Amino acid sequence: MLFRPDLDDFRLLGRFTGKVVYGVGVVMALHAPVAFVLGESNAGYAFLIGASVALIAGAGSQVALRAHGRLTATHALATVGLVWLVVPFFGAVPLLLSGHYAYPVDAYFEAMSGFATIGLTLANDLDHMARSVNLWRHVMHFLGGQGIVIVVLTIFATTSGAIGSLYTGEGRPERILPNIIHTARFILRVLALYASLGIPALWLALVRTGWDPLPGLFHALTLFSTAFHTAGFAPMSASAAVYRSPLVEAVLVVLMLAGAFSFALHYQLWQGRRHELTRNLETRTLAFTLLGIFVVLAVGLARTGAYTSFGELFRIGFFQTVSAHTTSGLATVPTRLFVTEWGVLAPAMIVTAMALGGMAGSTAGGIKAIRVGLLLKGLRRDIRTVLLPEDAVVVERYHSTTVRILRDEQVRGAATILLLYIILYLGGGMLGLFYGYELQLALFESTAAGATGGLSVGLVRPDLELSLKVVYIAQMLVGRLEFVAVFALAGYLISIVRGRT
Repeated sequence: MLFRPDLDDFRLLGRFTGKVVYGVGVVMALHAPVAFVLGESNAGYAFLIGASVALIAGAGSQVALRAHGRLTATHALATVGLVWLVVPFFGAVPLLLSGHYAYPVDAYFEAMSGFATIGLTLANDLDHMARSVNLWRHVMHFLGGQGIVIVVLTIFATTSGAIGSLYTGEGRPERILPNIIHTARFILRVLALYASLGIPALWLALVRTGWDPLPGLFHALTLFSTAFHTAGFAPMSASAAVYRSPLVEAVLVVLMLAGAFSFALHYQLWQGRRHELTRNLETRTLAFTLLGIFVVLAVGLARTGAYTSFGELFRIGFFQTVSAHTTSGLATVPTRLFVTEWGVLAPAMIVTAMALGGMAGSTAGGIKAIRVGLLLKGLRRDIRTVLLPEDAVVVERYHSTTVRILRDEQVRGAATILLLYIILYLGGGMLGLFYGYELQLALFESTAAGATGGLSVGLVRPDLELSLKVVYIAQMLVGRLEFVAVFALAGYLISIVRGRT
């Protein structure tokens, strides 16, 4: 039965959304002095305008939308969906004013791609974009990868009572610590640890490759944000191919894999429980699918003869496999080669890797390794049930921080999400076919949007059909939030019209 929201319900949604918009405005305002210091005055004024709009809207919501109710789970899920629809509008303001986007929808597309850690871009002349604006694109990866709502509210909140349900709504399957704020701050500590190691490592690798120290530092900062948040934006249009450095690629592979690991696993490792790497169902599943996909991809590349040496094939194939499987979206070769020189089998493996994604509770997108693992465990249980005597009791166990018993509802839940993702991928692909694009291209791009994969074969471009841009935006939102928060918001809006039934 659907409820009819009253004025306080709307005020609650608007008030919490306004808090997040205000926080994003603060972050945006910090980019203005950076732009002026770099001599990018136009970008500086663009950030001031965008920040002013966000701060005024956010502060105004706190004054105008005073509510007396408590934030329930329904409110929280609807709020998450609303936040992820609204925040990119404000994040798009400095992008649109930068002059690198032909239409407002392109800037909104870019902002959604940034916050949702997708990496698909509609920017014109990216190589000459102001560094402060380019930095903002990667800061959006940070905010979205960590969770916009959680990052902002854990900075401004002192208790976790108001944001407990928001944590789950942003695609976090479980709490690491009993207190939500402590959980979110632990996640930020993990980020700080990897940043303290990854940024210097990337910087030194770039300097050793021949980059000057200051440009090298800028590229190290942006590459870290993209790799660890399994995002996709690169500071230059050639992505990681511009560096031509095995050392840079090796550091990026480590960071991408770290980003694809769940923060729950990071917590276990933080506590010294290294056995989780070998016992955990997700790490085993991820290792199995990653290795299997790479082997098939390598066979496909060998059959095409695209690379003459095994070393080159391994280096290029493995990087692209890791990037796709972790939904990081970085590439060391021009992605048009996927459809011009890679044949059919290798690109199909890239699509498969993006569709599967990384671990649940990480910055990666896709179906997630835990669901694949649960489905395989369920299949094994069903096979054993058929083969064993009828009176045998079949119990299937798996390890995820502790030994757990596989239950029917877990298998059904995993199968449901798998089906929803397949529908999501095929839906965008069918629209691409409607516009006359080849199946391989349409499905590749649709999967990249829905799985937050970020790799592109060139379909996403400024002159892309408007309806495809809108559908890809919707796929990015739904795929990032894993359906639940979007469904809650949709149900909430439907209830406005239908009321109690």
